[in-house]
Amino acid sequence: MIEENKPSESHQAKPEQKKVHRGIYLLPNLFTTGALFSGFYAVIAGMNSQFEAAAIAIFVAMVLDGFDGRVARMTNTSSAFGAEYDSLSDMVSFGVAPALVSFSWVLGDIGKIGWFAAFIYVAGAALRLARFNTQIGSVDKRYFIGLPSPSAAAMIAGLVWFGTEYELDPQPYAYLIAFYVAAAGVLMVSNALYYSFKDVDLKGKIPFVILAAIVLVIGVISIEPSLALWLVFLGYGLTGPLFWVVRKVRKV
Repeated sequence: MIEENKPSESHQAKPEQKKVHRGIYLLPNLFTTGALFSGFYAVIAGMNSQFEAAAIAIFVAMVLDGFDGRVARMTNTSSAFGAEYDSLSDMVSFGVAPALVSFSWVLGDIGKIGWFAAFIYVAGAALRLARFNTQIGSVDKRYFIGLPSPSAAAMIAGLVWFGTEYELDPQPYAYLIAFYVAAAGVLMVSNALYYSFKDVDLKGKIPFVILAAIVLVIGVISIEPSLALWLVFLGYGLTGPLFWVVRKVRKV
């Protein structure tokens, strides 16, 4: 009996494969790129002793960084690439840039202590971002564990902006500033809890008094932006240790 010829393996029908379209979402990554450029510009401006421009650039990076994630969620364009790109941008804008700007401003004049304080800040920012990426979805979204890197950067940039605008000589306070920069780095890797404001309902109704208070705060910031922004983020940075102390006292 003659068997029917079977099709060879090379001629057998192969299952249809779906084509994978490679690419990235443009809109949210444009904001991330803008934040990265602002951080890079801050480094260049700091190296050229343009400290006010460097500090403002860091604040601009904060604004752009705040938009990229929200835009991605609003337009359903979130992606793993965008998350990784955002972390790298944050490392430059809120890790390297504030440390180098403060180093060029005053820390470089006190030798090893200055660059060591700047390094503590950079290392703290790197560890903070790495820990944040591994804890996404596993912690209470109402709180950040450790000082967020943009807020830490604002603490440094606000001080530099304030000192430059009022033409203050930072030399007599160089060691105090070194401690301040290093402390910001330590706060980023601490276990102190910081309110994230993620549970605030922007679409809901609020009392008129709160709206009036917001308008008042914006007005004060517009009058003295360098001093007001520095004090706002300095106050936010102190809330973590303060709440930590309060919790310890209650447990006693």
